[in-house]
Amino acid sequence: MQWRIPTWFADLGEPALGLLKKYHSKLIEVNKVLGLIPLTTLASVDLIHFSDGILASRLIASSGSVSEIYDFGSGGGFPGLIFGIMFPKTVVKLVELDKRKAEFLSSLVSELKLRNVEVMNVNVAELSPGSVKFAMARGFAPITKSLLLTRGTFAKEGKFFHIKGDEWPREIAEIPSQLCSHWTPALVGEYKLPMGSNKFAIVVTQKTS
Repeated sequence: MQWRIPTWFADLGEPALGLLKKYHSKLIEVNKVLGLIPLTTLASVDLIHFSDGILASRLIASSGSVSEIYDFGSGGGFPGLIFGIMFPKTVVKLVELDKRKAEFLSSLVSELKLRNVEVMNVNVAELSPGSVKFAMARGFAPITKSLLLTRGTFAKEGKFFHIKGDEWPREIAEIPSQLCSHWTPALVGEYKLPMGSNKFAIVVTQKTS
């Protein structure tokens, strides 16, 4: 499998690059059993998953001070585990309902010695009401459904960062007016992967009441 992250993101430094490489190797090793990523993306996992996670994490981190952030539906760890590697001073909580995927994440966190990362094998809706101030999600659900599933878990002024493709304007337009009275959506920024022309975006919805 190709591993071009050091070429594309040399500024990350050796410690982070070393952890990302170990993550990559472990992901490839267990994917055949757990199906963490689609087989169609396996040949370009460094581009489609890792570079996306790096760029998305940077945009989220640049939006303001975040001391603790949840990754809803973490799956194979994208982007939460990458965020935890890149920003070791931020507490990252990987929320994954699938027991086997959660066990993989826990094993990987232990192997990489990531003291700032915690794995939670629970349904997002089971999180304590008002306990979440910051969260992110990639491939979790459309924005409207994401807000409906998690609305009780967010504190007032809480921010939910959604990692989206070029469909994000449509998803914002489809948010019902009832939800818009409780959430304010905004575009944090857009980015392109090191190869290809497709644009991706970080959309934030902030809970106002």
